[in-house]
Amino acid sequence: MTDSAVDFRESGLDALRAVVEGRRPEIPMARTLGYRLIEVEEGRVVFEGEPGSHVLNPMGTVHGGWAATVLDSCVACAVHSTLKPGQAYTTLELKVAYHRAMTPDIGTVRAEGVVLSVGRRAGFAEGKLIGPDGKLYASATSTCIIMDAR
Repeated sequence: MTDSAVDFRESGLDALRAVVEGRRPEIPMARTLGYRLIEVEEGRVVFEGEPGSHVLNPMGTVHGGWAATVLDSCVACAVHSTLKPGQAYTTLELKVAYHRAMTPDIGTVRAEGVVLSVGRRAGFAEGKLIGPDGKLYASATSTCIIMDAR
């Protein structure tokens, strides 16, 4: 197996649970950028992370790309959690709204992704990035295309 968390012979929910339980490797992009999958149930996932100095923009605030990546992970994995064995997905569209700036001293932020609906060929989800202060820092909506994993 590669450095992937996915085994297409099992359901998306089972594959993601294996990551949370430490039976599969961390999601490579999450490991690279310093966030992790901590909760999963069908149609809902939660990531958490600490945006450090390695993800700052030239103004000294957390780069919007970090927030977008965490949100892309949470909305896409929410859809992933609904897949049957043999199915795969990819993000077709991601829309991110930034509500307030984050600084590297913010601490641990949480991104929760929830499925809005999933059909045979598309899944729709929304996500929120919340700081330890309970404030909304960014939100996202996504459309994922669902396909055979072959």
